[in-house]
Amino acid sequence: MPHHRLTTRLSAAVSVALVPLLVGATTSTPVGGTAHVPAAEATENADTANLDQLSLDTTLVASGLSRPTAIAAPDDGSGRLFITEKPGTVRSYHPDTGLSSSPLLDIVDRVNGAGNERGLLGIATAPDFTTNPQVYVSYTSQPDGDVTLSRFTLDTAAERAIDPASEEVLLTEEHPTYNNHNGGEVAFGPDGHLYWSLGDGGGSGDPDNNATDLGTLLGKIVRIDVGPDCAAAGYCVPEDNPFVDNAEAKPEIWSYGLRNAWRFSFDHVDETLWIADVGQGAYEEINHVPADLAGAHFGWSCLEGPATFDESRCEEDIDYVDPVFWYRTSLDGCAIIGGHVYRGELYEDIAAGTYVTADYCSATAWGVVPGEDGYESAVIGETPIQVTTFGTDADGELYLVNDLPGQLYSVSFSTSG
Repeated sequence: MPHHRLTTRLSAAVSVALVPLLVGATTSTPVGGTAHVPAAEATENADTANLDQLSLDTTLVASGLSRPTAIAAPDDGSGRLFITEKPGTVRSYHPDTGLSSSPLLDIVDRVNGAGNERGLLGIATAPDFTTNPQVYVSYTSQPDGDVTLSRFTLDTAAERAIDPASEEVLLTEEHPTYNNHNGGEVAFGPDGHLYWSLGDGGGSGDPDNNATDLGTLLGKIVRIDVGPDCAAAGYCVPEDNPFVDNAEAKPEIWSYGLRNAWRFSFDHVDETLWIADVGQGAYEEINHVPADLAGAHFGWSCLEGPATFDESRCEEDIDYVDPVFWYRTSLDGCAIIGGHVYRGELYEDIAAGTYVTADYCSATAWGVVPGEDGYESAVIGETPIQVTTFGTDADGELYLVNDLPGQLYSVSFSTSG
């Protein structure tokens, strides 16, 4: 097969029945697995969970959300969560007072929510929110669904409503042909830079080969500097971005070869990046790389999960990054919903270092743990149906929301041992 891989893998069975919802496909025997890689390439986690005994549980804490899509937590001591709603609003939640009755931000007038995957999709708060109260959001804009990254500035961190007129559009990419595969995650990395994921533009099999085309941001993760030194220009392109010297490439690109990285997250303890890439019709996958791995190619659309998807798209001189976890679409799920590595204190003794992910349709929750001998994974429970995102509060405790029920849940762990 005409391509190179960065890791090797050993399959293990992972399966569960479901009714497909988001992705229609036909596949055969359910096959799932985790990658087994050389010890030097695996993340060292000295105190990680025993997945065979770990169980995930959820507790309903709020309802009444309108198709929630993302969660962020300002590190300002307020204890709040900011939750985006697909139509174009952001709601604030506090454990003591519940869900706010009025939105923190309302940009319904500029959000294109047509179709299942367009809308207000992602949110991040500035790391120094107390002194720099800024909120970053991604959405598909009116009228044509351009994927958009914007910044809003509050007068103070304690402000209860964000002025929509404070919007500063930082980046846009045309996305006119299909309404699916918009990506949408926004997050700050351990380096303090802002990262943003964009889907491949939609359609079956990436018809325009956007994921590998460095002339578009589609199918990529973008990395920009939004620090104070770049405020006048909106943002700066970091000098160590991998394609800054390529005249044919968008300099904001950090990594590529992604189909629809709806959710990714950083583990700020070991400074690694976890990416959940929604599959075409055969495999859902998780990728795990060092946060400083510039220019990584995750294989789409040469590869889908651990298998070749379109050999004509494979290149001899590319080292594709292998997924570390995968399962079969339409047999084990329909769309992977990437989560976070648990770094809270409440369940530190039993769940520390566990990456938690789930599927939108099957509601199956998995734990994935890297170690010296590779990656281990196991089913650790079920989430409520139609989970759309995980998030953490400022203390690292996990939450999730689900789609049409519009509910917010806290996540807890227990063990059978």
